[in-house]
Amino acid sequence: MTGPPPTSDSGRRRQFEIYLGGVRGTRPRTPLDPARLERAARRALSREGFAYLAGGAGRESTIDANRQAFERRRIVPRVLRDVSARDTSVELFGRRLASPFLLAPIGVLELAHRAADLAVARAAAAEGVPMVFSNQASYPMERCAAELGDGVRWFQLYWSTSNALVESLVRRAEACGCSAIVLTLDTTMLGWRSRDLELGYLPFLLGKGIAQYTSDPVFRSLLDGMPPETERPAVNPATLRALVRLTRAYPGRFRDNLRSPLPRAAVRRFVEIYSRPSLTWDDLSFLRDLTTLPVLLKGVLHPDDAREALARGVDGIVVSNHGGRQVDGAVATLDALPSIVAAVAGRVPVLLDSGVRGGADAFKALALGARAVLLGRPYAYGLAIAGEAGVREVLRNFKADFDLTMGLAGCASVADIGPEALA
Repeated sequence: MTGPPPTSDSGRRRQFEIYLGGVRGTRPRTPLDPARLERAARRALSREGFAYLAGGAGRESTIDANRQAFERRRIVPRVLRDVSARDTSVELFGRRLASPFLLAPIGVLELAHRAADLAVARAAAAEGVPMVFSNQASYPMERCAAELGDGVRWFQLYWSTSNALVESLVRRAEACGCSAIVLTLDTTMLGWRSRDLELGYLPFLLGKGIAQYTSDPVFRSLLDGMPPETERPAVNPATLRALVRLTRAYPGRFRDNLRSPLPRAAVRRFVEIYSRPSLTWDDLSFLRDLTTLPVLLKGVLHPDDAREALARGVDGIVVSNHGGRQVDGAVATLDALPSIVAAVAGRVPVLLDSGVRGGADAFKALALGARAVLLGRPYAYGLAIAGEAGVREVLRNFKADFDLTMGLAGCASVADIGPEALA
């Protein structure tokens, strides 16, 4: 464990920073209310970009269920406890983190801002919040690592049909300082995402969000000898625009790419190998033997799966329904959390993802046994509104909200937060 537990007063500092700004005639660039934050992002994003970032599966009932689960739990504040000094830190895999927040992996962040993952990495470094690099990033993990500096970073892994590519991605994650691998299990196929389908929009087909692949030597070797396209789309303004976008997205000079078959081949190969529906528990041994880094499973919602994960040597669990993007009508993450925490019984850390929209939500998740929470859409919305500065504002607001909620609930440290804090 590195460093002494920090003492937090981020809540009051952030409050007065905002209030003093008001005296000087300035207000926060990113709205603090989650609904207003989403509306502001919608104005900043393209129609396709907002649909991709905000949308869920089917009728999007799982997104609603995530929020309803948080609303059903109510905090019961305790009084006359000394909370003048508060410790918001948590420990994960031997590291002391200043707050219980991590940045969840979000793909195709170039839809929100041209600096995409690079801007997020800079914000994470400035605010001391760990970042989970997305497998579907807009920039290679090495460039994000350079922006993050000494900041904590993990890598999200989607298991493709090529084990050689899986190994290459893991080796690159190790080389660029990632301290854990987060294997995402709930996206072996894309969910029925109504908003994207209505627009006929999948960003990967335009070469967006595949930078981890096009920068990978194994993936690029898989482009060699690809057969030519058997069917070319009709030439019209839409297909010409798509070709330009795809060509610009591929590494290298635009003029060279325009004459090269590689950009189109990369998209075709990606579509072929992206997901692996045949993945089973037995495949975990390959990953477990591949790396000494902690391996967490993301997408676990059933306690029996958590028990099986422990039996297979997994080091952590992320309770997640992918922000409601995969299964319409799935169980809310906060509802699934207690039974998984009970099944794990403290043997590995349990984190929660999906539906966190404020510091009080993080408090409730920790009260039910989560070690930390992952933030998703809110920071992507901040990125869309104001780039790196928008992400920083969102992170500072979450940390301040959590700090004040913890103190006002009568808890001087995260260790004081337990199930008795909830009605």
